[in-house]
Order: sequence, then structure tokens, then C-alpha cells
Amino acid sequence: MSPIFDCRDEAQLLAGMRNARQAIGRGDLIVIPTDTVYGVAADAFSPTAVQRLLDAKGRGRDQPPPVLIGSKETLTALAESVPEPVQRLVDAFWPGGLTIVLPAQPSLVWDLGETQGTVAVRMPEGRVVLELLAETGPLAVSSANLTGRDAAISALDAEKMLGDSVAVYLADGMSANGIASTIVDATSLVRRGADDGEGVVRILRHGVVTREQLHEVLGELLEPEQQQEQDGDS
Repeated sequence: MSPIFDCRDEAQLLAGMRNARQAIGRGDLIVIPTDTVYGVAADAFSPTAVQRLLDAKGRGRDQPPPVLIGSKETLTALAESVPEPVQRLVDAFWPGGLTIVLPAQPSLVWDLGETQGTVAVRMPEGRVVLELLAETGPLAVSSANLTGRDAAISALDAEKMLGDSVAVYLADGMSANGIASTIVDATSLVRRGADDGEGVVRILRHGVVTREQLHEVLGELLEPEQQQEQDGDS
């Protein structure tokens, strides 16, 4: 049975972080608390680990996981470019519940699934997850649940669904609201052609950051509302 470490206890936090780092280094999966819901995480640069994550959730390669990062600056290393409107979103909502899809750096050697050359990136909020990301680097993270089930809002919820497919569980109480991150697609700000006009930001999934909040930052660069349901991600 995989261990669960209660990170509210300092001794368990230290042991849990050590075990989590070692598990990521081995290519194993861990469950982590984030500011939205609990996530199941893998080394983003290990194709074997990412496939293990997809298998654990019962998820196909056509649903690649987002990547969590520990600092705003890391975005420039993962994305082909960061347009000014995206920088405004980063400044307004990171760390926090906004996932941004951008064209990925072509030089990156990784395999997250069928991404069509994009990467979905978020900087979460929370002591445990940020300390871990500072030590591991970017992690591929999806909500800690089986596909089609509700996202886990506690480590015990996650353990009931994912069991021994996860090597280490880090617990930090119940999720604050159980609402997943909002996902926006900003690829057209980078990829638009000469005849395409000005790019816009499209909401792919509604979550903790509201459309009204996005509009305050983006104005007319926010595309009229369209909802595309996706399996939950942290």
C-alpha cells in the first residue's frame, strides 16, 4: 500500500517531500495538493512516466496532461513565445487557477501525448506544490481521479481511485473549493497568419477564474464564450 504523508505535520512533510522527489526521479507517480484540486504528477520529461500517468487515469494520448511550473519565468523556457496579453494573464492570475495553452518550444525533448505542438502550463499556488516544483522542475499533472469520475479533493479520495498506481501521496487537508483551473487557448496570438487578423484568447474550460475576470484583463482579445468540456485537470 502506497504511503500517505500529512504535510500539515512538519515531520511528515519532510519525509513526504523526500519520498516524492525520489519517486519522480524513478519515473513513478505521486499525488499532490494544489490550490484547485488534488493532482497526479509525473516527470514531464519522462515519456514513460507520462504514459504511466495516462494509464493510471484511464486516459488516452489524445488528452495530454498540462504542465505545472514553480515560477513564472519557467514559462519562457516551455513556450515558443509569450505574447504581451499572455504576460498580462500571468501577472494577474499566477500563481493561481489559470492554465494557458501556447505553442511549445520546438527544442523541448518530451512526449506529453498528442499535443499538436502545444503545451498547457500553469503555476499553482500552495506551499507544498511550489516547494516540490522548485526541486523537481516542471511536472505533468492531471486531476487525481479516474477519467469520468469527480476530481479528488483529498488525498484519501485520490487513493481510493488510483491506489498503488501512485507511489506517494502528499496530503494537505481538503481542497479549498474543489473547482479545477480555467483553461484558455492563446495559441492564435502566436500562430495567426498574415490573413487571420488579430488573434484572440479562447476559453476551453470554465473553472476557478471566471470569464469576467479574464475579460477585465484581456478586453476584446477574449473570444465570445464557447464551452468545450474536457476531463478535469488540476
